[in-house]
Amino acid sequence: MTWKLSMLAIAAFCPLLAQDIKMPVNLDKLAEHATETVDVTLDTSMLQLASRFLSKDDPDEAKVKKLVSKLKGVYVRSFEFDKDGQYSKSDVEAIRSQLRTPDWARIVGVKSVQGENSEVYLKKNGDQLGGLVVICAEPKELTIVHIDGPIDPEELSELGGHMGIPKLDKSKPGKSGGSKSKSSDEDKHEE
Repeated sequence: MTWKLSMLAIAAFCPLLAQDIKMPVNLDKLAEHATETVDVTLDTSMLQLASRFLSKDDPDEAKVKKLVSKLKGVYVRSFEFDKDGQYSKSDVEAIRSQLRTPDWARIVGVKSVQGENSEVYLKKNGDQLGGLVVICAEPKELTIVHIDGPIDPEELSELGGHMGIPKLDKSKPGKSGGSKSKSSDEDKHEE
């Protein structure tokens, strides 16, 4: 499934706090027409349960475990379709309308002539930023990510590859760390 990780990479530089965003019921109905779906719903108790499987002895997993202890939720909905027009603009508008309040601000908006639109929204809470929503709408794919809870910008990238959040490649912003890597033998032949 294609993820617009560049939007998540940009959002990684912004601190977050909590905000409840309700996924519209009609999004669940899109799964009937999708060729592939991702549905991650981790509230506070599920995050705590999932963090128990992370090792405190592994430095990377220990960082994620610490980060997860502060989160209120991680929510991902992604639908991939075999043809255009399987979802409507009103499906996306149901999310956007919840973000049109004085507290929320769209910090990134990308639109292409091919119909690939990505947006990142943050909620300001006093002198801190709170709430993160990423919407990526392509002709054959719709993805919405909501991370709920306090997090430092550096820590956001640590969530990649855990709890349904795509892995970010820190060396190449916007690239997925989930891509196939060369084996060490291939690396030696290139030297």
